Amino acid sequence: MSEFWLYLQLGFHHIADLAGYDHLLFVAALAIPYGRRDWQRLAVLVTAFTVGHSITLALATLQLVAVPTVVVETLIPATIVATAALSWRSATPARDVEPVTVGRYLMAAVFGLIHGLGFSTYLRALLGEEERITLPLLAFNVGLEFGQLLILAVVLLAGVVLVPRILSRRRWVLVQVGVTGGLALLLLGQRLFAAR
Repeated sequence: MSEFWLYLQLGFHHIADLAGYDHLLFVAALAIPYGRRDWQRLAVLVTAFTVGHSITLALATLQLVAVPTVVVETLIPATIVATAALSWRSATPARDVEPVTVGRYLMAAVFGLIHGLGFSTYLRALLGEEERITLPLLAFNVGLEFGQLLILAVVLLAGVVLVPRILSRRRWVLVQVGVTGGLALLLLGQRLFAAR
């Protein structure tokens, strides 16, 4: 049980670590078009992301799939930019709340596949030559999921506090799109430049 707890904490700290803010940005970008009434559907949306990254995290950690780190590290901010761009259209005055569609779930799962490859480098370094990885892998994923749900709760709570008291819903969405998309573009530029 102590091994499970250890890897659960590592997974939680990995997603919540401000040094690896790209994963924080992605979860925040997923939540942009939605309000507090959508929290259950958003939790499922984040879980779809978790399912996607769990698959590639397992495959890459077991060394069954290998994608160059530079490719993965470039694709991760690209997924954030794409997610923020999709959320931008929900800022139109005609839209009250963006529906959580099957397409959104699929997008979250596919983008999760990419992010899982990024997580795998960290987890593989932690595991070293460890042969039994089922328990650490499960615990790490549970920790990541808790961290993602916490980020989601913070974003939704910020929306409850700010909308409509300080910002209109439209401005709140535009602020979030600007912050997540802008930071992701900056990160994408840095990684493209570093890849040269």
